[in-house]
Amino acid sequence: MKAMDNWSSLGKLLIMVLVLLSYHYAHRNCGLVFDVLIFLLCSLGLVFRQMNISIPDKASFSNPCSPSSSSSSSSSSSASSPSSSTSSSSSASSASSTSSPSSSSSSSSSSSASPSASSSKGSLYEVFISFRGEDTRKNFTGHLHEALTKAGINAFIDDEELRRGEDITTELVQAIQGSRISIIVFSRRYADSSWCLEELVKIMECRRTLGQLVLPIFYDVDPSNVRKLTGSFAQSFLKHTDEKKVERWRAALTEASNLSGWDLKNTLDRHEAKFIRMITNQVTVKLNNRYFNVAPYQVGIDTRVLNISNYLGIGDSDDVRVIGISGMGGIGKTTIVKAIYNEFYERFEGKSFLEKVREKKLVKLQKQLLFDILQTKTKVSSVAVGTALVGERFRRLRVLVIVDDVDDVKQLRELVGNCHSFGPGSRIIITTRNERVLKEFAVDEIYRENGMDQEEALELLSWHAFKSSWCPSQYLVLTREVVNYCGGLPLALEVLGSTIFKRSVNEWRSILDELKMIPRGEIQAQLKISYDGLNDHYKRQIFLDIAFFFIGMDKNDVMQILDGCGFYATTGIEVLLDRCLVTIGRKNKIMMHDLLRDMGRDIVHAENPGFPRERSRLWHPKDVHDVLIDKSGTEKIEGLALNLPSLEETSFSTDAFRNMKRLRLLQLNYVRLTGGYRCLSKKLRWLCWHGFPLEFIPIELCQPNIVAIDMQYRHALNKFFVSILG
Repeated sequence: MKAMDNWSSLGKLLIMVLVLLSYHYAHRNCGLVFDVLIFLLCSLGLVFRQMNISIPDKASFSNPCSPSSSSSSSSSSSASSPSSSTSSSSSASSASSTSSPSSSSSSSSSSSASPSASSSKGSLYEVFISFRGEDTRKNFTGHLHEALTKAGINAFIDDEELRRGEDITTELVQAIQGSRISIIVFSRRYADSSWCLEELVKIMECRRTLGQLVLPIFYDVDPSNVRKLTGSFAQSFLKHTDEKKVERWRAALTEASNLSGWDLKNTLDRHEAKFIRMITNQVTVKLNNRYFNVAPYQVGIDTRVLNISNYLGIGDSDDVRVIGISGMGGIGKTTIVKAIYNEFYERFEGKSFLEKVREKKLVKLQKQLLFDILQTKTKVSSVAVGTALVGERFRRLRVLVIVDDVDDVKQLRELVGNCHSFGPGSRIIITTRNERVLKEFAVDEIYRENGMDQEEALELLSWHAFKSSWCPSQYLVLTREVVNYCGGLPLALEVLGSTIFKRSVNEWRSILDELKMIPRGEIQAQLKISYDGLNDHYKRQIFLDIAFFFIGMDKNDVMQILDGCGFYATTGIEVLLDRCLVTIGRKNKIMMHDLLRDMGRDIVHAENPGFPRERSRLWHPKDVHDVLIDKSGTEKIEGLALNLPSLEETSFSTDAFRNMKRLRLLQLNYVRLTGGYRCLSKKLRWLCWHGFPLEFIPIELCQPNIVAIDMQYRHALNKFFVSILG
């Protein structure tokens, strides 16, 4: 059908052009006829490229219900079944370290479907409902599922009337893991079912490791009976004899019953229809809200959120509190504050999360802060204006502001001023590697993050190395040695754990021997082991290109550019994701921890420390400036980036690029070039030039092998963007 639609569109285009030709021919306007013919040829080329279509054979137009069509449809469908969905989900959740909130997935009304029917990228379902079928299937839970479905929420409900045995099926495990929210309907005889209790254990595990939102409903049972295992729950547990399982079930029930949820007995006079409507509305709000993907495995996060929440005292008083979190890079500060944001942001009138503050311009950060809280664009012409606006506009608002990765107290003063800038009950959280910044700003409390303890580190490493909370006995000694050398640093544990995933004991020993040669505490050297473990040239090139040029860009655009360079980007980026060397953030952006980014840049710097012209990639402004002024570029240079704040009087001759015969990637910001563009490399695949000084793109810039051009004219009112991604 898609091929038919494409050819139908093409047919309409041809008819339109033929009508134009006939009209102008009738008026004997031969010159214009020629112009239209040229237009037609160009249009055909663009249409073919954009649609990515070829001439169809007869089979393309065969009956879609024919066996061949069915087969094709089936194979296409299977390509996006659970494995791909799980991969996408994993990628999304690993965005943790550096990224921003994920938007809610689009939903489609559905009853209990197979997990292979993925409704949205990153999750199989929006809601998983755990319940005891004999108690509530044909009344409360059935009505709740129907209400959620009518609200457009893709909710999973187990259709089996009676489950036998105690081990839950793979289908249910996939449904639980692939859901954004789990709702647990606690009924009087819920604990009779070992099946329900096993479901509950899995749900609570997903809450801890995947950050899944869990919402308990106490239908016809008191929450204290669930929490303390009294009443009907005490009677139910007398029927279970396996002590190990009973211990796990007790812990899961206690944890779940302490979560914020709904108690029918004490809500809306027990009016079930109104109760279900209220739950549906609140679930819809939670799905529409923007949550951060915190971490793929959230080991130790709850404990730290609880400790910091004691400092925050949210709801305890109307004073304005400023809390600082200090710790070395890679220790998990950003991950912790993302979890805090997810836990508390709904209690504030306005909220803002400012990431990587030390790397961004103050005016841009002030604009973001104002927009996040006021939800309207505000003109900020200077830092002073932005500071004044922040001081005036938030005084009556209860806000949550997180200022992440600060390294200068001046940044804080310009961004959050002082306590008088915010309304009663506001909370400001600041993270930094430099505790002196917090002391100079006179925060109310400082929480020092010192890293994971031995058991937490062992569990996190096990999740990444074995995809389980525990490690096989034959690896236990080796695992503890790796943990000792990582020093409780989550980033190192994640990257090294992912590197040794599915490796033999001998390979573990080899990697451990490398670790022992690195002085403890040298995190970048530890991380480089994972880079060295990339098994081919292309994957290393992809990592370095991302570290220098593509952080924060759309993953699909990056893949097309890298494919244009001949780097097999699909498999390459998948490997980097698997090894936690990159993550996928909000809006499908490729992200990388700054320690990994710096490691990549150090690797290239080491290619030739004394002579920048002999390195494969240049990004440091002084190095680039010297090479362009001296016209000393060489064939070694494959990528070059120069970012200037505005168009300066200094200009560079295009002749400086003449010897850069292998230049693939060129990124310029507010750079003025003089001369013709014929000397640019014919191997150029990506040209990004913001603050472009000319009103029109010279034809010489349209290189034959280029994959993408991203250009913006220097004046805001005369801005254009060109992309040849196809």
